[in-house]
Amino acid sequence: MKKIKGLIFDIGGVLYVGSQAIPGAADTIARLQRHYPMRFITNTTRRLPSSILEKLSDFRFEIAEEELFTALDATRNYILSHQGSVETVLTDEAERYFETLKSDKPDFVVVGDAYTNFDYAHMNRAFRALENGATLIAAAKNRYFKEEDGLLSMDAGGFIAALEFASGKEAQIIGKPSKTFFHLAVKSMGLQPDEVLMIGDDIESDIQGAQHAGIKAALVKTGKFRKSDLDRGITPDYLLEDVNGLVKVL
Repeated sequence: MKKIKGLIFDIGGVLYVGSQAIPGAADTIARLQRHYPMRFITNTTRRLPSSILEKLSDFRFEIAEEELFTALDATRNYILSHQGSVETVLTDEAERYFETLKSDKPDFVVVGDAYTNFDYAHMNRAFRALENGATLIAAAKNRYFKEEDGLLSMDAGGFIAALEFASGKEAQIIGKPSKTFFHLAVKSMGLQPDEVLMIGDDIESDIQGAQHAGIKAALVKTGKFRKSDLDRGITPDYLLEDVNGLVKVL
């Protein structure tokens, strides 16, 4: 096996769960930062990148802005690269991130985890934009995530599927498990995919997504992990009790 030279971490469920950091995780990351370049990637779309960095800092993680890759950032950059305009189904906070790109006749419909904005008004505006020719963009299409109360909650995937069904259009996924998203993170470290290890809690988006991108993957038993994940025909390269187990692997 090729030597691991860089690390990619999912954030929610790996570094923290809800309002609690994984015990020892901040010290583990600090220890490994002395030896490995790192990138921290997330499909979280309720909050802006700046808010995510602030939360990580509150948990004592020292992560630089350039080390953070979010699905929301990648989506906005994609729209800008196409000089496009948008209709969005997002939280109020995330919608402000796209305010200057809004249009009454959008080129793209951008959908993320809109939380309470997944109502008929938002969804129907998105549907009508798709009917008028807009392309459907999924900033992320996860099925579920673990809430602060310790229970699983619906993510954006089900609502995106509803728009796909109604419009007959398939969403283009920008965040995980897109190969492009993983490869951008790898490239930014100056490494090749087979030199990098991905650490995540989502068997599909993190583990299978990374492996399809040529990246080795370690599954942690925290966050949204469920024992039944191991029966889904996806085999992680490593299985860890939590992110602290990474020290022994490396």
